[in-house]
Amino acid sequence: MNAPSLILVTVDCLRADHVGFLGYARPTTPFLDSLACESAVFSNAIVAGAPTYFSFPAIMASRYPLALGRDVVGIAPGEPTIATQLNAAGYATAAFIAGNPYLTSRFGYDQGFDDFRDFLAAVPDEEQSASPTNGVPSNLNRRIRSLASRTSLTGAAYEELYFRYCQRRVARENISMDSLRRYPAAHIVIDQALSWLAKIGERPFFLWIHLMDPHHPYYPPEEALAALGTPMSSQRARFLNSFWARENVSVRRLRHYRDEVISLYDAGIYWVDRQVARLVNALKEKSRWDQSLFALTADHGEEFLEHGQRYHSPVNLHEPLIRVPLLLHAPELKDARLTDAPFSLLHLAPTLLDAIGAKPSARFQGRTYWSRVSANDLSDEPAIVECVDGCNNPLYRKDRVRHRLLAVRGRTLKLVVNFRDNTDCLFDLERDPGETSPLSPNSFPKERVRLLQIASSHVQTAYKKRDAELRIRAMVRGLQQAVREKISHTRP
Repeated sequence: MNAPSLILVTVDCLRADHVGFLGYARPTTPFLDSLACESAVFSNAIVAGAPTYFSFPAIMASRYPLALGRDVVGIAPGEPTIATQLNAAGYATAAFIAGNPYLTSRFGYDQGFDDFRDFLAAVPDEEQSASPTNGVPSNLNRRIRSLASRTSLTGAAYEELYFRYCQRRVARENISMDSLRRYPAAHIVIDQALSWLAKIGERPFFLWIHLMDPHHPYYPPEEALAALGTPMSSQRARFLNSFWARENVSVRRLRHYRDEVISLYDAGIYWVDRQVARLVNALKEKSRWDQSLFALTADHGEEFLEHGQRYHSPVNLHEPLIRVPLLLHAPELKDARLTDAPFSLLHLAPTLLDAIGAKPSARFQGRTYWSRVSANDLSDEPAIVECVDGCNNPLYRKDRVRHRLLAVRGRTLKLVVNFRDNTDCLFDLERDPGETSPLSPNSFPKERVRLLQIASSHVQTAYKKRDAELRIRAMVRGLQQAVREKISHTRP
């Protein structure tokens, strides 16, 4: 009998409270809901960092995102990952990444994969714009904008009129949802994964699939919108995405469109569910399902004005951003297991490897919880989340070396520490799940001290136990990349 195979599906921007098996009312995940009935489900799975570039070092390499330094992005050359461990063990390995620019060979995510496809050729360099950018009208527009920006009142009036003008222009265009979509839809990625599976014979395999359907801009297939009872034209979806992305617009005005935007987001989740069902059914037809461990999770969530924010910028560590679904299915898990103990995705890689009988790397910072998952007996251990405050573009070093933002997430209490202004906020998630009212400094003094000690110990340990070899390799790679880019930009 072959060694067990491993399938890891990661979904960009998928927050925990928008899947049915964790209580969401809208039927976004009917297949995964049925699968959850015979799987281990974690209702408090917590990412180790957010967004993508701070999340995936933990998921793939069981390493805190800032452990090699805030100026290091991605997986270091030679760093052990799920893929490198299984590739060395003789597994067929493949990754199908739906166009996320931070999960590429540039950042080391191709290591250990026999076949690595990032779909970047299918992703435009810039999001489609509804604004005229060339010719006389554009020049005239720039002059008008310059004049209007002299006062806040005329500047706001200009921005509003120009937005309406652009929307009126694009309303004349009959562009399909498929044409507007920025990333390959789930069915395209799954198609290629299925083609790869058909070629590997009976070898044990590791398959990683990363899907972008819930990621903005939100352009789900119209079939998915109809299935959820929220049909919408591509013209309306384009307007909603354009308005939702506007800067300097009040939260009050944005809230007017919030429900429709969430409908687009939910339809993307539904489409992921449909395509995961296709994948699982194909594995069953090939008699590979009962010899496989299947895991589905997300790199981070998404915000819809819960605290006045949109998307997933690392300016806070609120629950919609750091709490994600996690479902593990294995042949030996016959009955549903639901745990509400915090589970950091730092421990996911060693747990998955242990579950299929492979040895986790000694360099992993997390540890296996497979025996406890099997026994449905997870301990109540706080999860640590960290990122660089306001780092929206990790390609710029000045963005990467800002202050640290850190959270210690327990079952009911959560401490958030902002190193920029040396402040900390403690939340009682049981009484205040929306994190709207930080507790007073006198509340839960012993627990506050304990969580602060955990945060302090984490930072100190990160410095003391930094892997100098991996850091140097990552720094050299970054310098080589910078040189290559400079050469390419100076060539005629």
